[in-house]
Amino acid sequence: LSQDQGGWQIVAPSALAFSPDSPAPAALSHDEIKQLIEAFAAATRRADRAGFDAIEIHGAHGYLLHQFLSPLSNRREDDYGGSLDNRVRLVLEILDAMRAEWPAAKPLGIRLSATDWVEGGWDLDQTLKLCRRLAANGCDWFDVSSGGLDPAQRIELKPGYQVPFAEQVRRDTGTTTMAVGLITGAQQAEDILQQGQADLVALARGMLYDPRWPWHAARELGVELTYPNQYLRCNPRLRV
Repeated sequence: LSQDQGGWQIVAPSALAFSPDSPAPAALSHDEIKQLIEAFAAATRRADRAGFDAIEIHGAHGYLLHQFLSPLSNRREDDYGGSLDNRVRLVLEILDAMRAEWPAAKPLGIRLSATDWVEGGWDLDQTLKLCRRLAANGCDWFDVSSGGLDPAQRIELKPGYQVPFAEQVRRDTGTTTMAVGLITGAQQAEDILQQGQADLVALARGMLYDPRWPWHAARELGVELTYPNQYLRCNPRLRV
């Protein structure tokens, strides 16, 4: 919504609209960036008090941190823009601020878009350089996705199309890595794990379509599970 319609003043690294039909954001000032870092730290403290066991920072899909990473959306000329070191600065500062508030025994990960799928944008090589620095600063896992920043993106959608990105991040960093994106079948997911392409597999739409996906996958893969008695009556094959 525009501000005339009651919407917020949106913000970004630079005052660049997503598309011709999108409202223009305001470029964040240095003071606002520092406030943003503290907001992430404060949210981390609340998450710990609330009893959460893990946190994943969203740095993908055109969200604000991804905007700072990509040269397509970050045209700043200060120490948060321009060179790769400058464009990754905010993500690293936020990780450090959150890690300082988050118990050492609890994992803290990040989701990243490995590429913008646009020439001249954020790409896998830059992702690997960032991931090495994040791992050295205490990031416990990488959830590797892609795209979402620019309407000019050209993505060849196919089953497991993002898995090679996760595999490369895992091989390059030695850090726990999660694969995601058009992973829908039990054997498909199992193969990704057994072939060492990722340590974890994330499903979203597959779980929306079939909320009992883990049970059905276990059965397909020959794994015996213990079901609550109430659920045994929903499938004649499971009745005792």
